[in-house]
Amino acid sequence: MKQNIETLTFPVLGMTCASCASSVESMVGAQEGVAHAEVNYATQSVKVTYHNDKVKPADLQKALQSVGYDLILEEEGAKEKQEAIQQTNYQQLKKRMIASSILAIPVVIIGMFFMDMPNGNYYMMALTEPILFIFGKNFFVNAWKQAQHGAANMDTLVALSTGIAFIFSVFNTFYPEFWYSRGLHPHVYFEAAAVVIVFIMLGKLLEEKAKSNTSSAIKKLMGLQPKTVILVNEQGEKEIPIAEVRVGDQLMVRSGEKIPVDGVVYQGNSYVDESMITGEPVAVAKMEGDQVFAGTINQKGTFRFKAEKVGAETMLAQIIKLVQDAQGSKAPVQKLVDKIAGIFVPVVMFIAVLTLGAWLLSGGEHAFTHGLLAMVTVLVIACPCALGLATPTAIMVGIGKGAETGVLIKNAEALELGYKVNAVILDKTGTITEGKPEVTTLEWATDLPEETEKLAKVLMALEHASEHPLAEAIVRHLKTTGRETVALSHFESLTGKGVEGIVDGIKYWAGSHKILKDQNIPVTPAMADQVLSLQEKAQTVIYLANKTQVLAIVAIADQVKAGSAKAVAALKAQGIDVYMLTGDNAHTAASVAKQAGIDHYTADVLPADKADFVKELQSKGKVVAMVGDGINDSQALAQADVSIAMGRGSDMAIDVASITLVSSDLQQVPKALKLSKQTVRTIRQNLFWAFIYNLIGIPIAAGLLYPINGFLLNPMIAGAAMALSSVSVVSNSLRLKLSKLS
Repeated sequence: MKQNIETLTFPVLGMTCASCASSVESMVGAQEGVAHAEVNYATQSVKVTYHNDKVKPADLQKALQSVGYDLILEEEGAKEKQEAIQQTNYQQLKKRMIASSILAIPVVIIGMFFMDMPNGNYYMMALTEPILFIFGKNFFVNAWKQAQHGAANMDTLVALSTGIAFIFSVFNTFYPEFWYSRGLHPHVYFEAAAVVIVFIMLGKLLEEKAKSNTSSAIKKLMGLQPKTVILVNEQGEKEIPIAEVRVGDQLMVRSGEKIPVDGVVYQGNSYVDESMITGEPVAVAKMEGDQVFAGTINQKGTFRFKAEKVGAETMLAQIIKLVQDAQGSKAPVQKLVDKIAGIFVPVVMFIAVLTLGAWLLSGGEHAFTHGLLAMVTVLVIACPCALGLATPTAIMVGIGKGAETGVLIKNAEALELGYKVNAVILDKTGTITEGKPEVTTLEWATDLPEETEKLAKVLMALEHASEHPLAEAIVRHLKTTGRETVALSHFESLTGKGVEGIVDGIKYWAGSHKILKDQNIPVTPAMADQVLSLQEKAQTVIYLANKTQVLAIVAIADQVKAGSAKAVAALKAQGIDVYMLTGDNAHTAASVAKQAGIDHYTADVLPADKADFVKELQSKGKVVAMVGDGINDSQALAQADVSIAMGRGSDMAIDVASITLVSSDLQQVPKALKLSKQTVRTIRQNLFWAFIYNLIGIPIAAGLLYPINGFLLNPMIAGAAMALSSVSVVSNSLRLKLSKLS
């Protein structure tokens, strides 16, 4: 049954507020066969997990169309189509807003300054009618569609408030004697209804404009993809569309051009600007055998390369997809806000009716008109949009900011949780160090029973079969001396210790001192002294042994990265405890820890021990971030609260991690955690202003201050405040773009 479950993300059309998002989510989630639906209002999309044998995307589309929304089902170019439709809607909204403004100006002038002019009410009514029912008809159409399904959204509030104000004013225009006979003046509120529509349209325009800026990081990344490439074949050079490039094609890149796909240089050399992918400003030298990536810019020289990854397989395409998915994910706090937004409109409608009732009960000469005005103002000022935008806009900008600096965040949860981190665990090899170990010493035992040439071949065979990074260094070294390998009749990898193999019936081991201990293989005093001397220089020692003696020692050095000490200092400055775990020996661990400025470290650690260490810190109340790059780190990465992988590490580590550092620069870790703090702070600010706006605005709109100082909020002012509340939240999120991470 599991193979029938599918998860897809569809762009949604027609959502105008956070309550709409709640309606879409509940409507899609209620369809038979849908296991889970999650709507993101900021990205205007719905992520659906469904049984494709029970329900089809077309069924979901039909269900949403019945309540006034729509889905874009095309997989190719769906986002572009959504943006085109949104742009068209934006331009139409702009035209309607301008036309409404032109009509509203004389309504406001008459209503404010020429109330006693003959037939003034009729003029205002004639001008207001097209504002509401022609230019603002979408509010009423959408509200009606919602009402047919027992739902309500922001359109409901706008339609109710302006509709009630208009109907009340029309009644007073045609039947003023109803009020005159009771000794009251028949007030009209045409100007309030007209201006509320104009202000809400203006607010939506500003909101859409601001929201489009939150996804600028994606647009920048997409803009890095060139449209054409130069193909090199037997016929010469030919310019072709990028869609026609296939793996294995030979391509040419001239100076100043963008590299179209991922590949390996086979002719020429140059410097390439990889800043938009790695965040590193310094151009990287490229020569034969070096990898190049799509979207990076060739600065100097012309070179040719062979395409290895094209289309959706390129690193740039994967980064774009990762950022899009992450921007569409929900932070834990958003789930609570969504619940509030889901009941917000019905609660506001109840408060509005309660307001009218309270005014009527209070009595007074103008109880009904004041009550009606207060009810309309409550409906106008309430803003579920500010609540709905508070979290996702900050998440979108934060994740986009991370992508621009080479920090890829896979989901909103990691971004939200990162600010709590108070302990960071670092793997040594490839994380603190370069991860490019080189052999510095190969010393054979003095009393060998066999010739060194044969033993060198045995060593090469054992290390060639191993997947450990240190094994690669040994193989590289032996290849440079022209050594060849021999056949192994048996091979076994001993996790965290080394390898064993059989050649010509003799069992050999290659690995750390743990293997010697397990097999009770002695080390001569002279060799032990030499090993100690090498380890004190932060060199890792690998032993080659048979069952009776150590045959050789191989010393391997892995340089500490230039930025590791700065990264550790930056983490400490943020009040974070830094730990180093390594499978290496205590001497090497101590030397590396000293160079990097790390106070807490543990050597001789097995992969399972790393995960246990994470659990131990968590049991002490620590929120732990694990930083690693290898397969042996994946268990600890999965256990950690926040997992960070080096982008040049293993695919498994990157898959498990919630944050990936494209450049593998450890200095990105404090940047990622600082970005998390700034994003969470922005979310809290947004939520505070969204809640406080409604908590203060609604009671004032209801007339709370009237008994104190006679103040009754004008619906026009309420409309302006409501429009600005959403814009202020989005604008605050956009401030994240200007923040510094270092």
